[in-house]
Amino acid sequence: MQTAPARSPRRQRQRSLNAFGWLRRALVRAKTFYYTRVWGMDIDPTASFSLSARFDKTYPAGVHIGAWSYIAFDAAILAHDMTRGLYLHTHIGRNCFIGARSIILPGIKIGDGSVIGSGSVVTRDVPPRCVVVGNPAKIIRKDIEVGPYGRFSDAEATKAKLAAAGAFD
Repeated sequence: MQTAPARSPRRQRQRSLNAFGWLRRALVRAKTFYYTRVWGMDIDPTASFSLSARFDKTYPAGVHIGAWSYIAFDAAILAHDMTRGLYLHTHIGRNCFIGARSIILPGIKIGDGSVIGSGSVVTRDVPPRCVVVGNPAKIIRKDIEVGPYGRFSDAEATKAKLAAAGAFD
């Protein structure tokens, strides 16, 4: 009895959760409706966020998220500070990206087209078109060009280079 040769790892069928993208989009739309209609947050309908992103429900009217912005997983957008008795408006501009596990403190304004690095703690306002990282977050790049959801303008070229090198096989 002869067995079929084992497939090489590169030839095995890749499985992906992208097949459930429609479900994720529906859940995000439902959460956006819930946050805006029930809690009174100001979230643009074109904004998107991870299902694990956290928005301040103690002062929900203070949460403002602009068009075509993205909030990655486990990021926290705060609008209050119980220890100091602060209830402030926190604004995230248009075309912004807030990295995973970042914390945006109450009263912060993030300018249009800015990128917040993963794990950053934003303690001061961020000017438009900047990249900030760290704890506390500091500006590392200025005058950047981003598109919707804070995606760098050269992101497609980078993806094409990786695909040509076989990174997605």
